[in-house]
Amino acid sequence: MRKWASFPLKEGDVSRQAHADFPEQAIYERETGRSGFFGPATHFHHRHAPTGWTDWQGPLRPHLFNFNEIGKDNANSPWAVPNLLFNAHCKMRTWRLTENMSKLVRNADGDELLFIHEGSAELYCDYGHMTVRDGDYIVIPRSTMWRLEPKEPMFILLIEATNDSYQLPEKGLVGNHAIFDPAMLDTPKINDAFKAQYSEERWQVEVKRHGQVSVITYPYNPLDAIGWHGDLAVMRINWRDIRPLMSHRYHLPPSAHTTFVAQRFVVCTFVPRPIESDPGALKVPFYHNNDDYDEVLFYHAGDFFSRDNIEKGMVTFHPAGFTHGPHPKAFQAGLEYRKKFTDEVAVMLDTRDALEMGEAALATENPEYVNSWKVKP
Repeated sequence: MRKWASFPLKEGDVSRQAHADFPEQAIYERETGRSGFFGPATHFHHRHAPTGWTDWQGPLRPHLFNFNEIGKDNANSPWAVPNLLFNAHCKMRTWRLTENMSKLVRNADGDELLFIHEGSAELYCDYGHMTVRDGDYIVIPRSTMWRLEPKEPMFILLIEATNDSYQLPEKGLVGNHAIFDPAMLDTPKINDAFKAQYSEERWQVEVKRHGQVSVITYPYNPLDAIGWHGDLAVMRINWRDIRPLMSHRYHLPPSAHTTFVAQRFVVCTFVPRPIESDPGALKVPFYHNNDDYDEVLFYHAGDFFSRDNIEKGMVTFHPAGFTHGPHPKAFQAGLEYRKKFTDEVAVMLDTRDALEMGEAALATENPEYVNSWKVKP
């Protein structure tokens, strides 16, 4: 058994409460902590912005990708698109689909999470039929057969929990019904639309295992269930159904917005909410060291209030090992309390293991992103 050494101390001029009521001579706070936002932590108060670098040499730097430029040609299978950010426990890809999938697919490597960035479709799977739309998260358990029939062009973010499964986070003091009630989770139905696709015609299934695809042929459509019972199923929640935790006196850490949990990473969702109104409360994300987790943000909609010049479909990647936080204009706007509400929607992926960048992602990188924290004269 292990236990963190715990000895809360104070040195110098400090605030009594993290993220609020800073010392007069220091408007910048930096949090350094372990195990994401769950382990021991220290808060420093600085005279200068912790992101005030003037030059950066070497590979450890923040990255900005434009995933809108990837895969503009339609791919009929999710196994035909490249890994963009990945490690042994997690694979992130994007997929554009415009036509009905001609084959069923099955991921034998792990659970699949689909986030519908654009478009809508009819989903058919082992468990039945479901209509999906933009903003939907769809958790597909490992080895489930499924296919999509788009009703309009689709842009989908896929996050694979490699050799793992998706679960819901523990919600602690706020209770099981906070953020979203489990009753909000939708599951497929064996309805008339599902029964209408029963067929005695030839169908094929593309099965991905160890990153390799096998094709299994049936003389009928294997999506032919007439019923099912149990506590494992495809499940869907839309970001519009998420009611974020809020505090008008304290800026909550990203962990308060966790949506799904795997063993080595978490998926969080930032949705519109009121900005903290207490005069002493920090009103933008605090500067922090990402010492144990790589951090990825996929921007879905709105104006992300801590970033400049970010559009939907873009992705930021902050590897573990340096301090990051809001851009200068966003930080100043927070000090002046210019905005009273956020209107952003973003998907955050935090991984305990270092992510690699695929060639397709690197081809869309903006190399000037590392300079975007510089204060312009």
